[in-house]
Amino acid sequence: MKAVIQRVTSASVAVGENIVGRIGRGIMILLGIEKGDAEAEADWLVDKISGLRIFSDEEGKMNRSVIDIGGALLVVSQFTLAGNCAKGRRPSFDTAAPADEGKRLYEYFVSAVVRSGIPVETGIFQADMQVSLVNDGPVTFILER
Repeated sequence: MKAVIQRVTSASVAVGENIVGRIGRGIMILLGIEKGDAEAEADWLVDKISGLRIFSDEEGKMNRSVIDIGGALLVVSQFTLAGNCAKGRRPSFDTAAPADEGKRLYEYFVSAVVRSGIPVETGIFQADMQVSLVNDGPVTFILER
């Protein structure tokens, strides 16, 4: 399971003309699910992201978590994170989880965020989405489990 996380002042995801998820200050998460991933990886990522100290304190040091600042998460499924571009010019998606398993684990991940008490918004699994965000910093990390 892979996650690209970005500290944002705002983020939204639209399907067509409709905004389906929107947050203010918090973390934008692009989540990729691969073959062999399970609930343990999702639980680890939720715990890691919720406690990751990437927000500034009064001294300007990254010392606060999304929980500490009362922020939210926007979680968007990102199939292409499973893409391998090592050979040729066309990505291979051999390591991507099948759609039904990817959706199940994506929904599990979101429910784990809900259980953690952090406000969460989402995109729509397998939809053609347009993501907008204001990356604060910019601060971006890649997490893999």
